[in-house]
Amino acid sequence: MADSDEKKFTVTDRRSFDSSGESKAPVAPEARPVDEAAPTKPAEANRRLPPADFATLVLSLGSSAVMYLGQDDQDQDKTPPNLPMAKHAIDLLTVLEEKTKGNLTGEESHLLEGVLYDLLMAYVSAAG
Repeated sequence: MADSDEKKFTVTDRRSFDSSGESKAPVAPEARPVDEAAPTKPAEANRRLPPADFATLVLSLGSSAVMYLGQDDQDQDKTPPNLPMAKHAIDLLTVLEEKTKGNLTGEESHLLEGVLYDLLMAYVSAAG
């Protein structure tokens, strides 16, 4: 690689102590030039995430299935249904139901059964 093609970088020691173990003055961060091509963080990155619990898992898989069925109301472009992927998401929920049988609270069981029923009915309607 030619010297002109190599990217230049600077290494700054930001440790709070020197080689003898004594504290040293903190290093001020350098002002870096703004890269016009660098992607900016979307405003959604600041949103709070839902808790990582069973209901969130079920609703996430259910949302994927709804999207693959082409029934997402938020989608402005109306993508065509992807029935194999919708079936896969529904099958994952079915596996989850089988593997967690007897270990769910009443609410969790009711949520999973309801989501599965609604998705299966929508799948049959889309496939038929």
